[in-house]
Amino acid sequence: MEWGELDYLIIDLPPGTGDASLSLAQALPLSGAVIVTLPQMVSLEDAGRGLNMFKTLEVPILGIVENMSYLDLPDGTRMDLFGSGGGERLAQSTETTFLGGIPIDQNVRIGGDTGKPIVASHPDSAVAKALIEISQKIAAKVSVAALSTKNELPINIVE
Repeated sequence: MEWGELDYLIIDLPPGTGDASLSLAQALPLSGAVIVTLPQMVSLEDAGRGLNMFKTLEVPILGIVENMSYLDLPDGTRMDLFGSGGGERLAQSTETTFLGGIPIDQNVRIGGDTGKPIVASHPDSAVAKALIEISQKIAAKVSVAALSTKNELPINIVE
């Protein structure tokens, strides 16, 4: 597949230390990895293993994102379906940046089903604002890293 000229190529990988993550990290020079977790313990353990794998492979860790951080209820209260603060604790224990938490919103799924991202369909929602803020933090980290290193892809000639 050819994408043409790109500013960023973001690859969403399965959680943990699977073959896809390992192969990608070994085959390409990556600008960095963003570790995504849920607040619950089992997800934190899996995210921690993935983070350690990328560190071992010398892939810069750009930060940790906590997905499904909470659910805002119609009465104005907040429900922590999967616990709370796990992403922040993981970031602190691994001396990594916590990039932010993303709340649960059914419009994320609806946007995925219809092909219209929540940042376009509901730009003032808490989820859209969180995604934009996290994206800006990641872009800033990648830009700073690009200025300090040569971020060139290798040329492989296959005969």
